[in-house]
Amino acid sequence: MKRQIAILGSTGSIGTQALQVIEEHNDLYEVYCLTANNRVQLLAEQAHQFHPAAVVIANEARYDELKSLMADMPDVKVYAGAKALDDIVESGPIDMVLTAMVGFAGLSPTIHAIKARKAIALANKETLVVAGALILQLAQQYHVSILPVDSEHSAIFQSLVGEDDNPIDKILLTASGGPFRLMPPEQLATVTKADALRHPTWDMGAKITIDSATMMNKGFEVIEAKWLFGVEASQIQVLVHPQSIIHSAVQFQDGSVKAQLGVPDMRLPIQYALSFPRRLPLSGNKLDLFAAQKLEFFEPDLEKFRCLALAFEAIRQGGNMPCIVNAANEVVNRAFLEDRCSFPQMADIIAATMQRVPFSNTPDYDVYVQTDAEARRVAHSMLNA
Repeated sequence: MKRQIAILGSTGSIGTQALQVIEEHNDLYEVYCLTANNRVQLLAEQAHQFHPAAVVIANEARYDELKSLMADMPDVKVYAGAKALDDIVESGPIDMVLTAMVGFAGLSPTIHAIKARKAIALANKETLVVAGALILQLAQQYHVSILPVDSEHSAIFQSLVGEDDNPIDKILLTASGGPFRLMPPEQLATVTKADALRHPTWDMGAKITIDSATMMNKGFEVIEAKWLFGVEASQIQVLVHPQSIIHSAVQFQDGSVKAQLGVPDMRLPIQYALSFPRRLPLSGNKLDLFAAQKLEFFEPDLEKFRCLALAFEAIRQGGNMPCIVNAANEVVNRAFLEDRCSFPQMADIIAATMQRVPFSNTPDYDVYVQTDAEARRVAHSMLNA
């Protein structure tokens, strides 16, 4: 029996590469469902290639367009809207849900998938950033495994396989440093979205590429690692590693360090999440350490990259503060991509939003939803001031 996979966000960077993995191993995996937010044309093309049981377009305004594009495939059910996303992940045949949606929108369908006892391949880091305590509690309650897809968290996970209960002394979370690693701070005020989208090593979607440029992405990954691996933020050290060869590492109490190395190719962690504990063949380039020449490591500049510092502050405060930071970041990230906000203003607005949105020390799901809405309102108001 082929393993049935639902891909939330199939038209994004992670989703399209996951489909490449499934195509390469079509004897093992089958696509049950594909979803997208707006990219109707690509979603329809993917459906024609992979013949899923269903497709979902989150933007209900695009339903008729998708339905028309799928008219020649009457066996494929076509749905639209946020509720359809929540419903489809509960479908009986699904074995695993790959959550590759971007942002807060991934939280609700992930919760529904967990409650339906579907294994989770987690690429939507915002789910744990916003509601890590809730997600871990639900995963325990419903006996659901959460397998990380982020390259860094996959590397940590791979380094921990076979270590059983050996305590973690420190997690070494690597970062490329983004396109502005060597740029003087005073020049950041004039950088453009085109500058920020030129990532030196990874090919990613626009939102995560901007988050990488501000290093907010790395701050979110620290929060994600705290929940995934049961460590304190003080046990997570961020290392700027421009070559992106060591994807992350774990230091144990005896001083030993285990790391996972490889070329910057997201298909590897995607495939490992789908196939764990097996390692399957994967086409493409392999790591050549002779060609790598050197491996460098630097401390991140928290004054220059204030978003990373704000993420650490959100971890320190806990409660709904990471939810506030995530919502404000989604607003300013989009504003920067639309030329409505400068690069330094992103951190300014996030910091101000953290001060203005009510803090809750013990949030539940409803509080997360309310917090997200209020933080977005506050951040938008400052953009429009």
